[in-house]
Amino acid sequence: MTDVWSGAPATAWRSGPWSLELRDDEFADIAYDGHVVLRSVRAVVRDRNWDTAGLVVDRVDGSDLALTLHVHSTGLGSDLRGIVRAEVRGPGRLRVLTDLESQTDFATNRTGLVVLHPPALAGVGLHIRHSDGAVAHSRFPERISPHQPALDIAGLSWSHEGLELDMRFTGDVFEMEDQRNWTDASYKTYSRPLALPFPYTVAAGERVVQAIDVAVSGTPTATAPDPVTRIRLEEGPPLPAIGVAASTAPDPAPADRWPADGGVWPAAVLVELDLATRNWRAALGRAAGRHPADPRPQSPSERERGVDARTDPSSLSERPRDEGPAAALDVRFVLDDSDPSSIDEAVHALRGLPIVRVTAFPPTGPARHVSDLDAIARLRHALTEAGLDIAVVGGVRSHFTELNREHHRLPRGLAGIVFSSTPLFHSLSTAQLIEALPMQRIVATQGVGIAAGLPVHVGPISLRPHFNDVATTPPPMPAHDDLRDGYGSALLDAGDVRQSAPQLAAWTVASAAALAVPGVATLAYFEEWGPRGVRTADGTALPVLAAVSALAALAGATGLRGDSPDGLVWALGARTAGGDTVLVANLDDRPRRVEVELPGGATRTAEVLPGSFLPL
Repeated sequence: MTDVWSGAPATAWRSGPWSLELRDDEFADIAYDGHVVLRSVRAVVRDRNWDTAGLVVDRVDGSDLALTLHVHSTGLGSDLRGIVRAEVRGPGRLRVLTDLESQTDFATNRTGLVVLHPPALAGVGLHIRHSDGAVAHSRFPERISPHQPALDIAGLSWSHEGLELDMRFTGDVFEMEDQRNWTDASYKTYSRPLALPFPYTVAAGERVVQAIDVAVSGTPTATAPDPVTRIRLEEGPPLPAIGVAASTAPDPAPADRWPADGGVWPAAVLVELDLATRNWRAALGRAAGRHPADPRPQSPSERERGVDARTDPSSLSERPRDEGPAAALDVRFVLDDSDPSSIDEAVHALRGLPIVRVTAFPPTGPARHVSDLDAIARLRHALTEAGLDIAVVGGVRSHFTELNREHHRLPRGLAGIVFSSTPLFHSLSTAQLIEALPMQRIVATQGVGIAAGLPVHVGPISLRPHFNDVATTPPPMPAHDDLRDGYGSALLDAGDVRQSAPQLAAWTVASAAALAVPGVATLAYFEEWGPRGVRTADGTALPVLAAVSALAALAGATGLRGDSPDGLVWALGARTAGGDTVLVANLDDRPRRVEVELPGGATRTAEVLPGSFLPL
């Protein structure tokens, strides 16, 4: 039986020393003699916006020597049909190939095989054979590489943990990128160099034929498993504040702003306002706590100013609040290229609201989605004109990737650095979601280094992207001034069924343990309510709300932090006047016996069920 967290069960395939798991259309965890040598090989079909078409497996043919998937693509205007096959070619030799024929003209940015190398290869020596036969000597990057660490690839070879590996690529020129930028647990080798124009067209009747040959020799290093998972926590700076993002879902909103049994009120509500949209005012009003269906009539001063109490957030300062405490707001403006003066109106709308920080991003140009000197200058001018003294932060609207590549564009004098985190960008598998956790630790640590002493604010943290930062077509725009259709993420295919899964609570605790490195000041998880929220649209609490509340209760206390021994079990704690509190999360698919060592040598031990978290 399939559940929303685990998805369809994987199918194991073995041929001599070779083994792999078939996960839908993906050959995953390709291992030799029990040692994983490749994280994944799969065929991908991506359209002009880098969206991925589904690859439907129509039939699977298996034998002792080969595993063949008969597939067809679906969606995004694609219609490719053919095979993806893994076949043993001799002792220590494996070939993965694809042969896909397009039934129609299809504009694509990438169609072909993609190889994922495990992140454990960080720092390992790498030999790169180029298409002209020349060989370059390099390494898999230790720090996350902002740009491609290997170009013009015809072959790769390396040694790791007792094994010698050699790979040869045919059918196209390949290159490599460091996918840890997106918190993917891999280095990715893919075809069609990004320096070539895209999109390009695969014509009707054209075949995409590619192959990857893997040769392995040697004996893998043996490791002895420990029946007890041991985590050592060290005392450090206060834990980050915990926030949430404003709901982008369509009206109506839940009657109560935050449930009475929902624990600690979030430190701030992060709201992103695209000033090119018609309903940004309504979005700001909702984020600040005004119910959109409030029948309150206009005040005389509002009538005089022509203010619509349903859509203008400036009216909030003139009316009583009856929906819980006022929400402190973390405001992210997306500038309107067609109306440069819109930032002045938007900043004016912040008057009277409890704003903790604000930034702005250009939607187009060389600094797209990066708060560069011009964007911050426009924001600061508008704040000065409005007479507002608000902390101005900067960074990127999207992944750590853009911060890693574009942080030189950030102006001086910022009060903090921001970036978001989205584990399900390249793949929607639960394995991808879990494997992102140790990568979140790496991006947080490297982000703190880039910040150079400034506080780091990570958010929004969502399962799927809150916008498409690589789209080549304009984003969908709301048709109304109000929130009947929602805004932002609500207009995209950005929901995920795992939002309601009990295991997401454990994932959130583990994510906080990974991201809460010293220097990270806030973490903003999911949305207040709706398909991407911690509650449903009718206000029903989802399991993840318990995790957000438990983390919020520890915020600001002296932190107890440690490393995960395997990326599956995580612990995070706080030292308070009332004693030490520790949260332990287990993302494994089996129970784990966990021993947590506290500063001073005391230990706490518990059996943690799969996909759960508990306090120690």
